[in-house]
Amino acid sequence: MSPATREPGPLDGVRVLDFTTMMAGPYCTRQLADLGAEVIKIEAPGGEQNRHATPVRQGENGADSATYSHLNVGKHSIALDLKSPDGTKLTLDLARQCDVVVENARPGVMARLGLDCAAIRTVRPDTIYCSISGFGQTGPAAQNPAYAPVVQAASGYELVNLAQQPELTRPGHVGVFFADVMAGVQAFGAISAALFARERTGQGRYIDVSLLESMIWLMVYEIQLAQAPADAPRGLYRPVRAADGFVMVAPGNQPIFEAMATTMGHPEWIADNRFRTHTDRARNYAEMMALAEEWTNQRSAAECEEVLMAGKVPCARYREVAEIFDDPQLTHRGAFTRARDGAGEFQVPNVPFTFDQGATAAHDWVAPLGGSAREVLGDLLNLDEATLRDLVDRKVLSGKVF
Repeated sequence: MSPATREPGPLDGVRVLDFTTMMAGPYCTRQLADLGAEVIKIEAPGGEQNRHATPVRQGENGADSATYSHLNVGKHSIALDLKSPDGTKLTLDLARQCDVVVENARPGVMARLGLDCAAIRTVRPDTIYCSISGFGQTGPAAQNPAYAPVVQAASGYELVNLAQQPELTRPGHVGVFFADVMAGVQAFGAISAALFARERTGQGRYIDVSLLESMIWLMVYEIQLAQAPADAPRGLYRPVRAADGFVMVAPGNQPIFEAMATTMGHPEWIADNRFRTHTDRARNYAEMMALAEEWTNQRSAAECEEVLMAGKVPCARYREVAEIFDDPQLTHRGAFTRARDGAGEFQVPNVPFTFDQGATAAHDWVAPLGGSAREVLGDLLNLDEATLRDLVDRKVLSGKVF
């Protein structure tokens, strides 16, 4: 599956047993795979929920979820009945060969399956075991059902966002799942730290990641403002209208404000009592940006961006997502990898960092449901074809095994 010519990554040699579904967990394990870890994804007999998520792309072999493919490039897939004794035994045998286990079931589910950290540690004491959940593994809210929009509402983030949108009278709709992404990133960092610690101590770690606490990390100013209210209002960055769209102009400090005033042909703004200091501009931010909008309104968004950036004023036109694939900077950085699943070719983002040595890019393949069983179980557990066929016949294994 993965090209033999791929350069080893920083996590080459690390093996991960992945029980995750939906977004937060798969987001974490995809980053591990991008950096070279061998990720073995264990799926339910019908496949994890995201295999049926929109958008769906039609190919020669049926339909494939682009969402699933985006989050699971470069991972092996084994479809296994974890409720059967044989399924549990196979999983524990695999865990013995793995450095890291990641799951994002509701607290208690893995224990009922006999696959919690304590059970895994009986076969591999130095395992790094990471649990990702909405509210954490302990506490009065631990068992509460949690999806990213619910967690984002509970975190305070959505009301903070509402307060920053004066035209809205109720919290906005939620379609970008910051809580999932933040938890996935935090889990990835924690696992990387635990792997480093194990190199020094020989000991594994149990990691408990909460979506709610991950969301709190987004709100630096807001967390402190809630404890120490400020007298001066905060100047919020706001879009200004161009002739054909919107641009974001960010006069964040005195030199940039002066550069904006000069570039827009209004140096008199610099001496205006409303805008003399940062505090003055914060109190009169709407008036300042209304003046800026008089200038941007007469130009296209692209021209605004070009002229202001040339004047050392941070500015960007608002773009559709479809436009970023051809962005010269992202192309230069190699921000996307072309991958292939059963429906054909598509693009996925690489991790947003590079190393001077070692691959940090997404793999270019997506395993079909159960498509790695022969390779993984044969290589790691020495199961022969007759044994695998028996497991398929008894519905312990399913998917595209043969």
